Amino acid sequence: MWRRTYLFLLLVRLWFALSPSYLHPDENFQGPEVIAGQIFSYPVRHTWEFTGENPIRSVFPLWPVYGLPMLLLRWLWIGNGNDGEIPPIAVFWTLRVLMFVLSFVLEDWAIHELVHSPRHRRVAVMLVASSYVTWTYQTHTFSNAIETLVVAWSLVLIQRIVEDTHQQSSLMASTVLGIIGVFGIFNRITFPAFLLIPGIRLIPHFLHRPSSFAVMALAGLITAFIAVALDTAFYLSEPVTLTDLFLRPIITPLNNLRYNILPENLAEHGLHPWYQHLLINIPQLLGPAAILLITKPHLSLRLYSAISGIFVLSIFQHQEARFLLPTVPLILSSVQLPRNRKAMQIWTVVWVIFNAALGILMGTYHQGGIVPGQVFMSNQPDATQAFWWKTYSPPVWLLNGKNEVLTTHDVMGMPGEKLLEQLADLATCDTPADRRKKEYLKEKQGTYLMAPASATWIDPYLPNKGLDGLRFREVWRYQQHLNLDDLDWGEDGVWNTLARVVGRRGLVAWRVTKSCDGGKQR
Repeated sequence: MWRRTYLFLLLVRLWFALSPSYLHPDENFQGPEVIAGQIFSYPVRHTWEFTGENPIRSVFPLWPVYGLPMLLLRWLWIGNGNDGEIPPIAVFWTLRVLMFVLSFVLEDWAIHELVHSPRHRRVAVMLVASSYVTWTYQTHTFSNAIETLVVAWSLVLIQRIVEDTHQQSSLMASTVLGIIGVFGIFNRITFPAFLLIPGIRLIPHFLHRPSSFAVMALAGLITAFIAVALDTAFYLSEPVTLTDLFLRPIITPLNNLRYNILPENLAEHGLHPWYQHLLINIPQLLGPAAILLITKPHLSLRLYSAISGIFVLSIFQHQEARFLLPTVPLILSSVQLPRNRKAMQIWTVVWVIFNAALGILMGTYHQGGIVPGQVFMSNQPDATQAFWWKTYSPPVWLLNGKNEVLTTHDVMGMPGEKLLEQLADLATCDTPADRRKKEYLKEKQGTYLMAPASATWIDPYLPNKGLDGLRFREVWRYQQHLNLDDLDWGEDGVWNTLARVVGRRGLVAWRVTKSCDGGKQR
């Protein structure tokens, strides 16, 4: 029975991996978009992490995770005789499937390795496989999702090193640990926080077998040198020499640490109380499993790893729930289910409802129209201006070369009056073709507004059919889109806010025109 259930949960995971929800802009701008610009001719937009004087993001972990699959895909595309570039949406879905495979193979495999008891292992695997975090965050291209896998396999390697009595096997595990340890640090500087307590187990082993520590350190140093070389070559405008690597290296983890220890820098991203992770983010990720963490914990190296990670991350004042992704499989594999049958049934029902609700919300509806919206914009022959209002930043690399003629305006928080001013400046003149079905596509220029249907501020301007002012023609709508950043509990109240955001869900594209003297464009 449990095998059939596990197979069903794998299909659920795959279904969510192939759903176009958009959990956070970082899943594009800190990963695939950076490498896509290196391999393909897609237009890309580098965020501040990559453009500052002291860049804080490394491209080293991006190459094996995203670069190699893109290179393979490009090789297959050319090998099959195709001309031009691969459609970026094909690359997007390939990476989603890759993240599903990595989650399915590496995360679940690590749980099998870390949990020794067959009965407890079965429960742990099922809990991880049925978590909405596994369905959604782990199948998206987050550095946090990669960190989850690196933490889990670091624990596996530590366990193998400590328990293995064969010198050769121990040396191999130590070498791999040195490599992925450096990889983890360049991926996210928070990675060592999860190994503070588990790493203590290695001290007696290294004292007894110093050769294991030597090979781990050597592997780590070689990996770090390669990482610094790649980052330096990426960020310096001129060709890099060996002298550059020693005199002016770009060490992104060091820059990242320097940036994040300054409260004034973190204030730009939002400050949280020290208990944000413990009292808000953990329950948000675990739901009813958070109760088991308090009432029925199973003390293990995995739990100690999660505790050390939560403790260190709570020191920093900027605390997002996704920062704790590595703790989810560690905690879910370190709790015990209720033994009382009735309590077990109640807990199971609550667990299923919690994950089904959060899975549908985060895996299907959360900003779900942005990726389909970019695909729509890439296919509009007349589009030259696109305004994205009250949405996450759209990934421009999905425009499939349309950026040569299309300018994307990311105006998420712009006041409505200012938006209308900018639309009035860039809108094309209303012509007879604009009033006929699909005839507007033959125009040479066109201005579009992409905004959630829940943005009621713009409602009074939509019905305008007169001679003056802007005219909005709805040309596309994607229903599975929710904008959770547009909640206004204080002004609208709870019920009215939910009625607006949920009842009027969807992302809409309007083609915007204006009246001009004589019908001529300016």
